[in-house]
Amino acid sequence: MTELISLAVADRIATVTLNRAPVNAFNAEMCGAFHGHLDALAKRSDWSVLHIRSSLKVFSGGADLAEISTRFSAPDKMDAAAKVTRPFQELFQRISDLPQVSLAEIGGAAMGGGYELALGCDLRIAANEAKVGLPEPGLGLLPGGGGTQRLTWIAGPAVAARVILTAEYIDGRSARELGMVQWAVPRAELEGEAKKIAQKVASLHPLSLAACKVCIRLARDPERNGFAAETEWTGRLLATEETQRRVADFLAGARR
Repeated sequence: MTELISLAVADRIATVTLNRAPVNAFNAEMCGAFHGHLDALAKRSDWSVLHIRSSLKVFSGGADLAEISTRFSAPDKMDAAAKVTRPFQELFQRISDLPQVSLAEIGGAAMGGGYELALGCDLRIAANEAKVGLPEPGLGLLPGGGGTQRLTWIAGPAVAARVILTAEYIDGRSARELGMVQWAVPRAELEGEAKKIAQKVASLHPLSLAACKVCIRLARDPERNGFAAETEWTGRLLATEETQRRVADFLAGARR
């Protein structure tokens, strides 16, 4: 039996591959499998990039609507809503909170919760031919896995309003122009380009990456001082042998 989600770790890259045919729809079992791999990775120190991709033509069609439809008859609709949205919010937030860098490789459709998964990642690369979107309003729902929040943070309120309030499907090239993904390439080049990005990130100092993620996150928190965090983390990094080695290697190369 094919794993719903597979995990492979090599060269400091942890590759998570979605395998649930036909469209990688997320249900409780799928979320549980993802958490299981994150639990396993939390016990390892040999990776600094989480590379999320799909073995199917689509990236992910989002939530399993058959599972969601079982909530319609629940007497307590707020409790039912929590059971629908919180598993997605918690999983995607867990990915966002990782000290390691996360990369979504979007080779095909990433809809609803599938695109919300990508939004939970630090980096997103899409095939020009891929389609991304948050079509929940067409079903009388809303992007409840963090989509309304993260798309607004990432691409701005005007883009978020366009994509969500019209339930529009956006191709990969347009998504890059709108800031919804950072890179878009022809599908034939996607796998190779995604690997290059992952390898580049994996070559960087893991603690430096973790520090950068903290400071980037603080930039949207008016209650906290991101500049002070930059100073604090710089001090921590200056004390590490890895930073000292990298600076020494750079200076030695510059003198040649």
